[in-house]
Amino acid sequence: MINIGKRLTARWKDAVNLVLGLWLIISPWALNFVLVKTPTWNAWAVGVVIAVAAAAALIAFNKWEEWVEAALGAWLIVSPFLLGFGMETHATWNQIIVGVIVGALAIWSAVKPRTAHRAM
Repeated sequence: MINIGKRLTARWKDAVNLVLGLWLIISPWALNFVLVKTPTWNAWAVGVVIAVAAAAALIAFNKWEEWVEAALGAWLIVSPFLLGFGMETHATWNQIIVGVIVGALAIWSAVKPRTAHRAM
């Protein structure tokens, strides 16, 4: 059996992105913007995709998963303004901060040498 602790240590960036994806899913309730439709649905949809991509990367690394997460991070940064909820302070800052972290970690994982992602 694969040592989960070693895998999480080696792929901590994907583990953090998994947690951030789950955070996006619960953040409308935690930050009290669940009654505002657009940022709530955006957080749910993007959070699910980030969580699934990060979990997939933890199971079997593929660079495409990292690039999907990087694109979703970029989307989170611009979505408050493109979708028109920039005035919702909690939702906007939540999605921008999570987007920056998810994008940065995903790009960092994607550009690391392939040997860093060998199966444990």
